[in-house]
Amino acid sequence: MHNSTAAAMPLSATQRRSLQQIAGAPSLAHRKVVQARALLWAGDGVGNEEIARRSGVDSDAVRRWRTRFVEKGVDGVGVIAPGRGRKPWLPPGTVAEVLRITQHESPADGSTHWTTRTLARHVGIGKDSVAQIWADHNLKPWRVDTFKISNDIHFEEKLVDVVGLYMDPPERAAVFSFDEKTQCQALDRTQPGLPLRSGRAGTVTHDYKRHGTTDLFAALNIGSGEILTHCRSSHTAADVLRFFKRIDASVPRELEVHVVLDNLSAHKAPAITGWLAHPRRARWHLHYTPTSSSWVNLVERWFKELTDKRLRRGAFTSVPDLITAIEKWAVSWNQNPKPYVWHTPANEIIAKVQRGRATLRQINSQTDH
Repeated sequence: MHNSTAAAMPLSATQRRSLQQIAGAPSLAHRKVVQARALLWAGDGVGNEEIARRSGVDSDAVRRWRTRFVEKGVDGVGVIAPGRGRKPWLPPGTVAEVLRITQHESPADGSTHWTTRTLARHVGIGKDSVAQIWADHNLKPWRVDTFKISNDIHFEEKLVDVVGLYMDPPERAAVFSFDEKTQCQALDRTQPGLPLRSGRAGTVTHDYKRHGTTDLFAALNIGSGEILTHCRSSHTAADVLRFFKRIDASVPRELEVHVVLDNLSAHKAPAITGWLAHPRRARWHLHYTPTSSSWVNLVERWFKELTDKRLRRGAFTSVPDLITAIEKWAVSWNQNPKPYVWHTPANEIIAKVQRGRATLRQINSQTDH
């Protein structure tokens, strides 16, 4: 097994900033971006073999990149030596035009995005040329990611509070990330699936029988990674209060209780606020995530694991069957719990959100004219 660490390659603060700008640039040549990332890893002490694995190249290429960087600095990143590399095969300006159209125009037939064939016909080049240009610049028009920028007027304040709790939890306290996964469906496939075999994935039928739903309450202990769960037929304030009492009973009396949760009305109902107002619950502290920011709640990561590893491919003949499967999986998780570690400081997230808001404002101002 290759060593994944090595002596860090010396980088000045200026060089590191320049490499970070190149690594994050969306319009630079893909080779330039890949080499910049590789050199940043080298500066962090990652070994050549591991950098090669991450970059999809061999270790000799990484050594060449490092040597060139020592000799030429940032100016040598991604530069092809004279006489090497692919020779131009398109008229001047074609690559820039393909990039412009891909990123800023839509097909005349109303399609939402270009394919290699539609763009090739539009520009008058081969589809393989379009595919190569996209690959060189790491463009993937066929993919789309979802996003939502929170409009919460207290976004920054709430984010700093929650992220601060994750990254620097208070002493003598139990910190939980709490949420409900509502409408978990007990789905039974109409036919047995075919097993996994060499060259063929396992299969499940596309259709199913519905046998009802349950609402899963879960609280993830940020420190230990352990999970508390309970399934209910509803998620009213009374159900939330019952689960809060389970959390309270699980924490030794000498510890404070901090709970990260979203802004669901049931979480702020009179039954909840009245229970928390009692002097015996003085140790309780609620930390609300910004609206439209479920990604801040770490228990969502656990819900994803539960869905991917137990629910999505499962077959359940009844709601009790589904609940048993969830509880069994949670018990197994707690036998070897895995805490999720939050790495990104709040100020970096806020800066990214501010850039997103500025971009949206710019787009909205353009469409209003």
